[in-house]
Amino acid sequence: MAKNYYDPADLRKFGEITEWSEELGEKFFDYYGKVFEEGALSAREKSLIALAVSHVVKCPYCIDAYTKDGLQRGITKEEMMEAVHAGAAIESGATLVHGVQMMNKYKKLSM
Repeated sequence: MAKNYYDPADLRKFGEITEWSEELGEKFFDYYGKVFEEGALSAREKSLIALAVSHVVKCPYCIDAYTKDGLQRGITKEEMMEAVHAGAAIESGATLVHGVQMMNKYKKLSM
């Protein structure tokens, strides 16, 4: 039976990162917890942002976590997919805008 490189069970072990670097791990989790508190953005909005970013950075653990979090916050599948498309549009736009750099370099080298 083939195993996936990413084991969904590993998501539950995330907290264990403090074992090899307690001070930095705790600082990260303090920061992470603070970021996702209610603020100018609601926890629901932050969950949608996190889901979109999870797809852009291609983190299967994050996708699992924020899909579950979104469901618990009443986020619909349509809202989730729209957020994923927003992330994809930004990612592809960022790739394409770097085409200007290639165009500039080509023009410079072609002269």
